Amino acid sequence: MRSVAGFIWPARSILTGERHGGEGAVAAADFAKLHFLSGAGCRTCALPLELDLGDDSQCGACAGRPPAWDQARAALAYDEVSRQAVLELKHAGRRDGLATLANWMVLAGQDILVKTDLLVPVPLHYRRLAKRGFNQAGWLAQGIGRRSQTPVLVDALARTKSTPSQGGLTARQRRKNVAGAFKVRQSRCQKIDGAIVTLVDDVYTTGSTLAACTKALRGAGAAHVNVLVLARVVRETDVTI
Repeated sequence: MRSVAGFIWPARSILTGERHGGEGAVAAADFAKLHFLSGAGCRTCALPLELDLGDDSQCGACAGRPPAWDQARAALAYDEVSRQAVLELKHAGRRDGLATLANWMVLAGQDILVKTDLLVPVPLHYRRLAKRGFNQAGWLAQGIGRRSQTPVLVDALARTKSTPSQGGLTARQRRKNVAGAFKVRQSRCQKIDGAIVTLVDDVYTTGSTLAACTKALRGAGAAHVNVLVLARVVRETDVTI
């Protein structure tokens, strides 16, 4: 039945949107175009580095001013190739490639996932959630949880402020936009207290949203907070998401 269905409805690539004759969410020709970060580079912010020194790898920016969280991992570089997959998930709610995306994230973050007590997705404000109908970060967290056998707390964080979209804002504007916008739900504080938490999101642009979420988790007693994202913006050019 699966073969017949594939013949009638060929798989559509999450990178190009085009039908292809193979199986899976990515055509073989498209796969080779992806820039996998695979958890390498700066272990603190996931920025690719020319020289990878293993667990000691850290970029100059993080050495001078460490971010709020402890470690970060990213599966892909956010560029013209990966952008379509992110947008299809984020704005169109396309789920047929979700298993593939989650698997890439598990591979990139396997070293932090083995020590993770809870996966917590970055939340949407309830108005945006009602309008969109889904939270892509929640989907990714659940996919990662299934593959890594890690508990997921989808409602640990609440977005208390309905902030404008971060798209098109400068780093300073992004920080100001999300300052104080998140809190840990009172009913979840006991589970967060003392836990090693991995924050899950689709895209890491400047880290402002992730930092605001980390601050809320630490305020609730999280022992460590790590970050795992699908894609990381490497250069501040063409980052419209």
